[in-house]
Amino acid sequence: MPTTLSNELAQIVGSEGVLDRPEDLMLYEYDGSVDRALPQAVVFPTTTAQVAALARWAKEKGLPIVGRGAGTGLSGGAVAAKGGLVLGFSRMKKILEIDIENQRAVVQPGVVNLDLSVATTPHGYYFVPDPSSQKACTIGGNVSENSGGPHTLAYGVTTNHVLGLEVVLPDGEVIHTGGKVVDCPGYDLTGVLVGSEGTLGIVTQIIVRLVRLPEAVKTLLAIFETVDDASETVAEITAQAITPAALEMMDQLTLQAVESATRAGYPQDAAAVLLIELEGLREGVEEQAGQIGEVCRNHRARQVRVAQTEQERQLLWAGRKNAFGAMGRIATNFYVQDGVIPRTRVAETLQFIRQVSERVGLRIANVFHAGDGNLHPLILFDARDPEQYRKVVQAGADILSFCVSIGGSLTGEHGIGMEKNELMPLLFSEEDLTVMGKLKSVFNPDGRLNPAKVFPTTKGCGEIRIPPQAM
Repeated sequence: MPTTLSNELAQIVGSEGVLDRPEDLMLYEYDGSVDRALPQAVVFPTTTAQVAALARWAKEKGLPIVGRGAGTGLSGGAVAAKGGLVLGFSRMKKILEIDIENQRAVVQPGVVNLDLSVATTPHGYYFVPDPSSQKACTIGGNVSENSGGPHTLAYGVTTNHVLGLEVVLPDGEVIHTGGKVVDCPGYDLTGVLVGSEGTLGIVTQIIVRLVRLPEAVKTLLAIFETVDDASETVAEITAQAITPAALEMMDQLTLQAVESATRAGYPQDAAAVLLIELEGLREGVEEQAGQIGEVCRNHRARQVRVAQTEQERQLLWAGRKNAFGAMGRIATNFYVQDGVIPRTRVAETLQFIRQVSERVGLRIANVFHAGDGNLHPLILFDARDPEQYRKVVQAGADILSFCVSIGGSLTGEHGIGMEKNELMPLLFSEEDLTVMGKLKSVFNPDGRLNPAKVFPTTKGCGEIRIPPQAM
């Protein structure tokens, strides 16, 4: 970026709040996806007023704006696809208010997800949405992507825990939506903005709901000799009207990587395991644990273990939440997908994924939120091999297309971003997308907020885009 522009940005956020050297910008050209694109500058505002001033500046220059939390997103949402300005929120990380009596908190977008629960746990409360990256991901990013996590089976995703927002529009106007009350009158603009992936506004403050810590928590590990038995168990647990707080599944390839990395006690010879967590009143949790154990054994579980200590429980969860990172032990790279299917179609979908793996000649590990049908197939490959790279993107598109074909969705928590936008016509009609586009134009009329995200950019229905190769 020319020095004059950098100097102008420095007048808004200070010289220490601007990055424009090529070697610095390279650190912000990617997130957790396979897409890459260089911004022209990265700035770090500390106040809403600075964000508004940056929006006005970018409008004057005709530059795109992309908000960025911790860069842990998995669909390219924080990638500056058209260059321009990246707003990093790592300096807007204050917990502004904790209102225990009313079970609310007000935070800036750069607050790390887990930090809010750490701050509220001494009061007997926590922030429920818990993405696997919760030790690093920010609440602002969670709002943009409508993130989930293992415990959304019982409690819902981010939108179910956000009550109000402060948002900067692309012309620098600041608006407020929702509030601390449960149901504000008027249109639900908060609901519109959560999950809009930064294409409607720049979130600068968030009002969230806090939830009381449960009286009792029990974690079970059910071990199976076949993936089909584990899949059928998931459907049966739901049929029995039991709703665990979390119901996770990992296959053998995932287990081998996870156990090698964490030594959490996962069996490496099992075909699959279910990690099941129950929360609530002590008596109810004990009763449900017995019921679930019986269901697992009826579906040929080799063993059903109950974590005997808090340390053992935390270790099991550490293995699950570090599963993506553990893949580095068995592959140079992986490409993670985020399809959603009906719970009753898990076994059928995993069989299709096996067929895709055989067809492209690449291993695929599976770790996912089985209780709500949110799959995370991890396609293992070497990004240095152009042919593998092409195959892996096509395999991901094939898996997502299958998910949609059986009544599912393209994403459960990672967002559409620039990864799945060309597949949107598989899920929505032209009329659907037109209406969404009209809504976007109300907030973002010239398309400068996070461009080339969510909506298709090509004319072909479901035509995949092979992104520039990540090296």
